[in-house]
Amino acid sequence: MANLTAIERLIINGMDTVARAAAFLLCFYAMYVAGIALLEENLQRSSFFAAGAGIVFLMEPLARRHAAAPGVVRALLWIIDAVLIVAFTLAMVRFLAVAEEMSDSIIFFTDYDRWLAVFAGLVAVELTRRRFGLILPVIIVLSIFYMLFGADLPGLLRHSGFPLDETIELIWWRPGEGIFNLPLDVVSRIVLVFLIFGAVLEGTGGGAILLKMATAATARLRGGPAHAAIMASAMFGTINGSPVANVASTGVFTIPLIKKQGFKPSFAGGVEASASSGGQFTPPVMGAVAFILADLAGVPYLTVAIAAIFPALFYYISLFAAVYTEASRLGIGALPVEDRPVLTRGDWLQSLRFFGPLIVIVAILISGRSAAMAGFVGILVAIPTGLILEHGLYRKPAETLINYAQAVGRALVSGGRQSASILVIVGGIGIFMSVVNTTGIGFRFATVIANLGDGSLFLALGLAMISSLILGMGLPTLPAYFLVAIFLAPAVAELGVNVLLAHLFVLLFAILSNVTPPVAIAAYTAAPIAGANPLTTGFQAVRVAFIGFIIPYVWIYYPSLVLVVDFQWGEFIWIMFRLPIAIWLIATAFSGHEFEGLGAPERALRAALALGVLLVDPLIHVPAVALAIALIGWRFHRRPRDMETATVVRA
Repeated sequence: MANLTAIERLIINGMDTVARAAAFLLCFYAMYVAGIALLEENLQRSSFFAAGAGIVFLMEPLARRHAAAPGVVRALLWIIDAVLIVAFTLAMVRFLAVAEEMSDSIIFFTDYDRWLAVFAGLVAVELTRRRFGLILPVIIVLSIFYMLFGADLPGLLRHSGFPLDETIELIWWRPGEGIFNLPLDVVSRIVLVFLIFGAVLEGTGGGAILLKMATAATARLRGGPAHAAIMASAMFGTINGSPVANVASTGVFTIPLIKKQGFKPSFAGGVEASASSGGQFTPPVMGAVAFILADLAGVPYLTVAIAAIFPALFYYISLFAAVYTEASRLGIGALPVEDRPVLTRGDWLQSLRFFGPLIVIVAILISGRSAAMAGFVGILVAIPTGLILEHGLYRKPAETLINYAQAVGRALVSGGRQSASILVIVGGIGIFMSVVNTTGIGFRFATVIANLGDGSLFLALGLAMISSLILGMGLPTLPAYFLVAIFLAPAVAELGVNVLLAHLFVLLFAILSNVTPPVAIAAYTAAPIAGANPLTTGFQAVRVAFIGFIIPYVWIYYPSLVLVVDFQWGEFIWIMFRLPIAIWLIATAFSGHEFEGLGAPERALRAALALGVLLVDPLIHVPAVALAIALIGWRFHRRPRDMETATVVRA
């Protein structure tokens, strides 16, 4: 900002102050809607989008992003922002003026109204670009062009055609469509309060005690700090709606500890990235995406949470196995006794900062109350719980109260900023969703996948997997899930797959896009913390999280794994026995070590056996299980008797 004039710096500092205040107030507005009273639908959706857009405008003026540009260019950027803000304000005022009338009768819009809609759509796309980069804005713009010109395209892509007026009106002037579509509704009613809850837990010290407890619990395992990172990221990730934020908050503590133990920097970053991403699939909250999934799939929230229990459990077991085998390969033992944290009664009491509010949320959800109410009460419990557990409250009450109030204030500002960004991006996704539904391209794509599935369900699922990874790249979990749920979940369901399983399938792959190169944003966030190459860190994250790319296929072919769909005890017990074997085979194949070094032929054999163990045909998986057990047993029998002094063989 050194290149900015004094007036520009003054303006930007003022905008920052107003943005913080607005973000703070947005939290209270979200809490009011979640826990006290819903507003009229059009008013609620439009007011939240307006608040989010206003805060993002204040946080991200173009002149700040291009501070090194010449003065004339910056002046033009200020003018562009001013035009967008004025036009958006006029569009919002006009929308609120006719919102009730639009719901009850037909309105004939003027050219002035359509120009306002164009600017409103431009604001949604541009603010999404400022916060999240080009990927999603390009998708939204292409979808609009597709609606306009799809009638001229050949074959599957062709639709009946939509005039410019109708396309513009779809973006802004249809209640419940365009920017004001379902994603904005669900986010404003349910998701924001959980984003705020996560920010409050982190800001009031819940993350610090969680990390200490995880370190103490895993200190005696080989590669202890890496296991601690996995455990802490799983627990904190479930209430944090962003793998990137999870990496940034826990990784600054865990990654240096993992490196200190002797792991390579890229591996340390990969472990943190894969663990943080998995938190988005971990019950009870699942990064708030569980509530959206329940809404879109038409099932109760508890059904979603129960369905994710064992897939999430096996995902994290696979991470532990990957760390353990890598630690064995490198000759890394447990944490030295002098470095192991000892949990005191005070630590267990402090753990209530995190677990107390979380238990309350789960209890409210189990009781049948709404998810929004659970998040609202969770915040109301988290803030006083953290205060009561402050060490200095009874010795220096005034100072402690002031410091704690400031911490809560910073947490609410952080939660409000996150909320504003999500509100902007789901407004853009609403446009995409309306185009998909109006043109019918989603249905036609589902038909293509279904036809492919007639020949091979596996190939059709593979296409859905690749599409989910691509659509999820570079996006936070919530918008990534919205995209795949709109476009791909119906396609998977069209294959005859249960709707809940279809949504879970595309969700997990959208989450795993966070660690999948070339746009592995969670891994790329971990890389500079680890001092590692971003691409190498991404590949290490894929290696560590590899079982995550397999588990969705497992619950498609063995639905008993999720407990709530076509459950059969025999199938459940058999797959519960086979999955750990496959996980261990994959972990040892990747690390090249099981008690001692493994040669390339045996590593290839283990990878093939892991696949064979999970195949549906008993003529394949039964012999594969038997051979795998024999191979593991043989290696165990001839292991070095003193594992602590065994020779380390590097692959």
